[in-house]
Amino acid sequence: MLDPDRCWQALCERDPTHDGQFVFSVRSTGIYCRPSCPARRPLREHVLFHATTAQAEAAGFRPCKRCAPNGQSPNEQLDSLVAAACRLLDEQPKQTLGELAARIGLSTSHLARAFKTRTGLTPKAWAEARRRQRLEAQLPAADTVLGAALDAGYSGTRALYATTNGVSPAQRRRGAAGECLRYALAPCALGLVLIAASDKGICALLLGDTQADLTEELRQRFPAAQLQVDDQGLTEALAAVLVQLREPQRAAHLPLDIRGSAFQQRVWQALQQIPCGQTRQYGDLAASLGTHPRAVARACASNPLGLLVPCHRVVGAKGALSGYRWGLARKAALLQAEAETPQA
Repeated sequence: MLDPDRCWQALCERDPTHDGQFVFSVRSTGIYCRPSCPARRPLREHVLFHATTAQAEAAGFRPCKRCAPNGQSPNEQLDSLVAAACRLLDEQPKQTLGELAARIGLSTSHLARAFKTRTGLTPKAWAEARRRQRLEAQLPAADTVLGAALDAGYSGTRALYATTNGVSPAQRRRGAAGECLRYALAPCALGLVLIAASDKGICALLLGDTQADLTEELRQRFPAAQLQVDDQGLTEALAAVLVQLREPQRAAHLPLDIRGSAFQQRVWQALQQIPCGQTRQYGDLAASLGTHPRAVARACASNPLGLLVPCHRVVGAKGALSGYRWGLARKAALLQAEAETPQA
């Protein structure tokens, strides 16, 4: 059942995130449009809302030629073109932006802007990230690091060691022998909390219902590392986390070992700037970073450091609780506790 007030608000804001959720028709013109249609806003009393284009056409309205509500929206068309650009980069990683734009049929500036908005990266950085992924996939079965590097598209191994993230390529090829992550668990108001630490600092804070689920999530996030229970060594860090869960104003100031792409780390750094008791909408955060809300949402979903990198403070339009890796009930509980916390 459509909410006319929310639909009208989306229409007034020309909100593209509502495209595909409903269309609106205008009695005075006899046409129907997407919520994001750039045409002049109609009078409220002339507007009807329909869940589907079929319903609008059954009511006697014809599609707008400007926003084409019965076809792909401009944003969807750009989504498809960027996806095609990604496939072309997989096939030929070393092509220039100009060559890629010519094959896609966009100007270089338009492609660069659309690509970064949707992926959070430039085409060059995206191709490099994909090359790194191929390397990571090939290292465990490779005879040598050099062989894996050449197969992944590198000209040698120098660049690999210049951009390592705590574990060398040689260690990853041997299953990350030499890296040991210590972890500890404790009950809390949200179920169970698990923290894991490397020699550099806390690299994971996970929430869950059972010890088995949490340790399995930790293994999935760090499949090549050796995991070792260290309740005694992590006592103080775990205690600081539990204090923050009970009293959000007493933030746990712990050294962090944050592992992620350059774009993910930009988003996670922005999350750490959101004060306790406040929230940011995905769209606002994306605008401040010059990217797309979906890219911000993906980075939040990949965050391994719940609470310490507070992705729970990012909400949907009008404060709606959207996705959260550890469940919306936990997200709501965290936000409520922070909202009730006296501000300094």
